[in-house]
Amino acid sequence: MPEAILHLSSLVGGPLLDSAGERLGRVEDVVARLDLGDGAPPVVGLKAKIGGRELFVPSHRIERLDQTGAHAATTKLNLAQFERRSGEVLLRADILDRSLINVDQARLVKAREVDLVCSDGTWRVAGIDPSFRVRLRRLLPRRFRRHEDEHDQFVPWEHMEAFVGHVPTSRLKLPVRRIARLHPAQIADLVEAASHEEGEEIMAAVGEDKELEADVFEELDDEHQVEFLRERSDQEAAAVLARMEPDDAADLLLELDQERRLPVLNLLPAVTQRKIRTLLGYNPSTAGGLMNPDFFSAPAAARMGETLARIRSSELEPEQLLTIWVLDETGGLAGAVLLAELVSAPEGEQLSSLIETPLPTVTAETDLPDLALLMTDYDLMGMPVVDEHGKPVGVVSVDDVLELLVPEEWRRRAGAARG
Repeated sequence: MPEAILHLSSLVGGPLLDSAGERLGRVEDVVARLDLGDGAPPVVGLKAKIGGRELFVPSHRIERLDQTGAHAATTKLNLAQFERRSGEVLLRADILDRSLINVDQARLVKAREVDLVCSDGTWRVAGIDPSFRVRLRRLLPRRFRRHEDEHDQFVPWEHMEAFVGHVPTSRLKLPVRRIARLHPAQIADLVEAASHEEGEEIMAAVGEDKELEADVFEELDDEHQVEFLRERSDQEAAAVLARMEPDDAADLLLELDQERRLPVLNLLPAVTQRKIRTLLGYNPSTAGGLMNPDFFSAPAAARMGETLARIRSSELEPEQLLTIWVLDETGGLAGAVLLAELVSAPEGEQLSSLIETPLPTVTAETDLPDLALLMTDYDLMGMPVVDEHGKPVGVVSVDDVLELLVPEEWRRRAGAARG
C-alpha cells in the first residue's frame, strides 16, 4: 500500500487557501482523468467554490494537498468556470459511495473512501477503501476525524474498474479488456449483483466481444436474461441467440413476447433456425427439450489419429468434445469414448476398441425425473438422446438437468458465494 495517503473525504469540504494561508474558498470535488491507461489516474485539478462561483483549479496551480486543505501556489488566482470535460470524473460525485468492479476478486465493492497519493509531484488516485468503518468516520465532524486510520481494506486502483455510464460528458466506456479475463459465470454474477444501469454497462462492455456476450448470457439467471434480451432490437436479440447453444437459445426465445418470437427466429441462420424449431417441438422438461443437438460423433472404424485431427479443427465448445459418441455402420449409437482415453491410445487403433458398454440412452420423450435418475445411476456428465432407430439426435448435459432440479434460491446463494 502506498505511503502518505490522503483521504478524499479529508480534502473535499475543506478550505482552498492561498500561498499566504488565507482562505479563498472551499474544495467541492477532485477531478481525475480515467482515459490514460491502466495506471493510477492522475488528479488534473479541483472543483472549488469561490465567492459563490464554481471554478476549476488546475493541478499546476496547487502547491500541496493535505488534511488542512488545498494550498494554492500564489496569492492570486485567475480561474475559469468549472466545466466537465471528456475523459474526466469527479471523485466525490462520480466515484465515492458508488459500486466499482474489483476485477482481481471478481466482485462489486463500494468506494466508501477514495485514497490519493502524491508520486513524483503528481497526485493520483491510489485506490479505494470499501470498509463500512471509513463510512462511519466520514460522518464525524472534520475536527474529530483521525487522519492516521488503518488501511486494512485498501484496494489498489489497478484492481478496479469504475462504472462511468452515469457520468455526463465523460465519453468513457467500461473497458472490456480486463473484464474479459474473468470467467463468463463470474461476469454474470457481477451483472446480477449490480443495479440495472450497472448491469447494462457491463453487458454493453462485453458486447464488444460477441462470443463473450453470448457466453455471459448463457450464465445469467432467467430474470436477467429476459430483462436484457427484451431491451434489444430483433436484430440484436437474434445476434445474441445465434451465438448461444441451441438449447439455451430455444429456452430464451420463448421468454420473448409472443409477437417477437417468429421475427427473431427468422433472423437466425438457417441451420440454427432448424435446430431451434426442432427443440421447440418438445416439452421443455423432457430430454428433447433439454438436449443440445450439437455433439461430436465418429464411426467405430475411425482411427484414433484421424479422430483427434477432427477434434482439433472442430468448432464445437470444449465441453462438447470431452466425449466422442461412436456410431455403427447404420449411424446408430454404438457407444462412447472419452477424450482422455483417446489421447493416450495408439494413433492407428480404431475407436471400436475403446467403446464403453453398456451405454444407457433415452428418447426425446423421457421426462426429467427418469433422466436425472439414469444420469445419477451411471454417473454420467452427458446423456445421449436417440430416435426410434437408435440414432443420436442430441446430448443432455448434467448442467442442464441440475439447472432445473436445483431451487432458484440455492442458485442465488451459490452466485453470492462466488462473488
